[in-house]
Amino acid sequence: MYIDKKEIEQLEQHYRRAFINSLAGFRQVVLVGTKSADGITNLAIFNSLIHLGANPALFGLMSRPDTVQRDTLQNILDTKEYTLNYIQAAQYKKAHQTSARYGKGISEFDKVGFIPLYHSGCYAPFVEEAVVKIAMRFEDSIPISLNGTVLIVGSIMQVDINDGMVGGDGFVNLSASEVLISQGLDAYFVSKEVGRLPYAKP
Repeated sequence: MYIDKKEIEQLEQHYRRAFINSLAGFRQVVLVGTKSADGITNLAIFNSLIHLGANPALFGLMSRPDTVQRDTLQNILDTKEYTLNYIQAAQYKKAHQTSARYGKGISEFDKVGFIPLYHSGCYAPFVEEAVVKIAMRFEDSIPISLNGTVLIVGSIMQVDINDGMVGGDGFVNLSASEVLISQGLDAYFVSKEVGRLPYAKP
């Protein structure tokens, strides 16, 4: 199959969306926990987590255009706090269901069955079932003018991770805990380590 930019733009909308999303490859699944200013919890699946730097510790998250109601994005902008939650593969059906468009004022925690968990000093809820829980502080939003998406930049405030997942050198072994990954919009997988190598030098 060979296809150029013009042909991609002419693809049927749903086909093009599936093609380009899955072409980007395997990505970390995160459940983003937020709470509105008036106290309504929200939980949404994302697969666009980006490592932006270790010092300071920054992660990026891509939000789709806010042409429709985006509770997660609005809650982050209003409260400046959110959580990133990594779940195990066994929870993939519940995680996927958080992508449904529930009405404003309805909590995905209640509808899907994940349990909200709170840590001291963090307004936003964590997912109790998650094996990695990260509290984030909103730092910046960068609009992408080409397609209306928004890059959310946040700093890591707290990390709560299951014992045994962090090695002596600081490496977090997500594959050993069967942390969920995805491809495209609806396919879910677990990863398998091929191997680790020393720092490459000429």
